[in-house]
Amino acid sequence: MAILEKETVFTDSIRPVPASELEARLERFRTAMEKRYPGWEMVALNHKVAMYYFTGTMQEGVLIIRPQDAILWVRRSYDRACKESHFDDIRPMHSFREAAAFYGQSPRIMYMEIKRASVDWERMLHKYFAFEEIVGIDAVLQDLRMVKSKYELEMMATSGAIHETVLDVIAPTMIKGGISEAQLAINLYGEMVARGSHGVARFNLPMGEEVIGIAAFGKSGLVRTAFDGPGGTNGTCIAVQSIGNAFRKLKPGRLVYLDIPCGFDGYHTDKTVVYYYGDINKDEQGAKILAAQERCLELEQEVVAMMAPGVAIESLYLRTMARFNNVYGDSFMNGGKFLGHSIGLVMDEAPAIAKGFKQQLEPGMTFAVEPKIALPGLGMVGTENTYVITERGARSLTGRSHSLRVIE
Repeated sequence: MAILEKETVFTDSIRPVPASELEARLERFRTAMEKRYPGWEMVALNHKVAMYYFTGTMQEGVLIIRPQDAILWVRRSYDRACKESHFDDIRPMHSFREAAAFYGQSPRIMYMEIKRASVDWERMLHKYFAFEEIVGIDAVLQDLRMVKSKYELEMMATSGAIHETVLDVIAPTMIKGGISEAQLAINLYGEMVARGSHGVARFNLPMGEEVIGIAAFGKSGLVRTAFDGPGGTNGTCIAVQSIGNAFRKLKPGRLVYLDIPCGFDGYHTDKTVVYYYGDINKDEQGAKILAAQERCLELEQEVVAMMAPGVAIESLYLRTMARFNNVYGDSFMNGGKFLGHSIGLVMDEAPAIAKGFKQQLEPGMTFAVEPKIALPGLGMVGTENTYVITERGARSLTGRSHSLRVIE
């Protein structure tokens, strides 16, 4: 079924995903499903990221995809879905009973995104759709989202431009003695939102929350969190392992670690910058800090120089680490065994730049490359930028990396 442009007037703040984009995604999905699961009959999706990918809206309900049709059944809010989505077939429902009645007999196998579906949701669906078996299609969805379209790359390029402006240009003007970690993070977040950032950071991992990001001064950047990333923070409190502490104030002689995510119309970029506040020449550890930061910059460029179509993703990690004289031990990546990650509709898309990911790079893939070093007693140094793979190699979407910049 072709997806047609809706005759709807959108406000300036609403930029719907083009109908042609949604149609292409459905076609690619059906092709991938038929290749992996010949004879498949029905897919049910309810996670908001998958819903947005296929329909261009994030409402509560269920998206039912069959080889012959695709219908978005919306419980709340049907009116909003119709106003902001170019998806062709959107229908209201009060419960799954209505959707199930439309389809009649249920298929024996229901395909769904099992890593994102709750047991409660599965039980509710099964109450009305009498399928016998559930098969997960997480890998199919992951593979589809791995290669970005021209439209998706435009969204990420916009996010990257905001990112570069705020963290490279504006951040130095906000780093002042006496400011707290939390206040600095909030100020930078506010600057991003004011420039069009969508204002949240979405993650696949359960411990990932939709938060502002991290601003960490000195040793607080070494505090490991439950989230699988090298940088850390004490957080606002024990219950929130992000943003930064409202009572930890910036003093001279401190590293300032900023990992504040950005995004535009659902698509994220990742970027980390590190500053030093004070006179680094008077710091007895100054040479050590500068050397570690330069090593991270070199590693980033080594990885980026290898990023080209046809290269196995794990080789970026294996070849870089084989040449790396790691005098930092577990302080490198704060113990992590990776050098970056794919990124897009969520911050932590797969695959990662790590051992075991044997897929080959393709034009349109996007990765955040982030070599970082934890310096005991001092803080975290490192770099991170988001890159897109092109026919000619990797191109940064978030600007360039910098040597450690000192703010006195």
